[in-house]
Amino acid sequence: MKKLSSLMLLCLLFPQLVSANSKYNLRQGVTDISENVYQLHMTIFIICCVIGVVVFAVMFWALLKHRKSKGVTPATFHESTKVEILWTAIPFVILIAMAVPATKTLIAMEDTTKADITIKVTGSQWKWHYEYMGHDVGFYSLLSTPQEQIKNAQNKGDNYLLEVDKPLVIPTNQKVRFLMTSDDVIHSWWVPDFAVKKDANPGFINEAWTRVNEPGTYRGQCAELCGKDHGFMPVVVEAKPPEEFDAWLSEQKQAKQAQAQADAELLEQILSEDELMASGEQVYITRCAACHQPTGLGLPGVFPAIKGSPIATGDINDHIDIVVHGKPGTAMQAFVGQLTLKELAAVVTYQRNAFGNETGDIVQPSVIQAYIDGEEQ
Repeated sequence: MKKLSSLMLLCLLFPQLVSANSKYNLRQGVTDISENVYQLHMTIFIICCVIGVVVFAVMFWALLKHRKSKGVTPATFHESTKVEILWTAIPFVILIAMAVPATKTLIAMEDTTKADITIKVTGSQWKWHYEYMGHDVGFYSLLSTPQEQIKNAQNKGDNYLLEVDKPLVIPTNQKVRFLMTSDDVIHSWWVPDFAVKKDANPGFINEAWTRVNEPGTYRGQCAELCGKDHGFMPVVVEAKPPEEFDAWLSEQKQAKQAQAQADAELLEQILSEDELMASGEQVYITRCAACHQPTGLGLPGVFPAIKGSPIATGDINDHIDIVVHGKPGTAMQAFVGQLTLKELAAVVTYQRNAFGNETGDIVQPSVIQAYIDGEEQ
């Protein structure tokens, strides 16, 4: 009993000794807001511990001191105005003591004004799309954990299901404003180290912000059950010093210009069937296999098969249209902004000739561009 009392007293007087960096507690994070949330949590926790100790101490003292075996006669009074005022006033004061710091923290969390940079975050099954507003930079971020690890054919990596091909990059010591929305269902962008968790709702814009104090890589997940592959939608953020971030942003703009030039040159080229099939297989595994399965058989009643599909073996224009523009009301997304011209041509070619479809159709990037231009006219 003495050891238990000593441990409880230690927790109350020196909570940082027993809770800091504990896997059972909140993270202190790397932002001022996350630190405020952590300290608020610890304050409320200590208050609750004190209340619990006092209440149970009085209760057990009363049970032992006034038990029947000691010949104690029960009191006969029914009401006490003083006691009722006391047990009403004390909880009220405690609630005020909790409400004041909680309100300050919540107001600070919602203050998205005076941001240094704004990033639009769009959730879609099952990837994130990041757009740097005013900088003409944007990209999709997809899970990069190898399928072999997911299927237990390889040992799991250190960041299993928490790694992406293109992480979000932000500057340190600058206020970053996030605009959250969704293309399809409700998602939730969550990074514990930032104390940021905001729903991404289709048709709505939610706001959040962060200011990261320390450079590093921070990981999170979609925290809303958003469908079949909800567990395969991680968030990875790289915080870089401002000068490194500016250099990265410049590189992204140059890469976009280079890609546009490469696409223009690609329109004059005739790619071989082998090159298109090899590229198409890679695109299919990373972008299509989650729904249509690596075998092309799909999931009956949920996702249609590619093998023997009337789309993949029928009119080629219908096939191009559904890959480029998607199908509204379904999980089939528009890939025109996600894949390059070569990747679009390659995946259509692959689907029309893999899984026993063998249509013999070869789709060139120029055909995809002509179709897009025709749709835009």
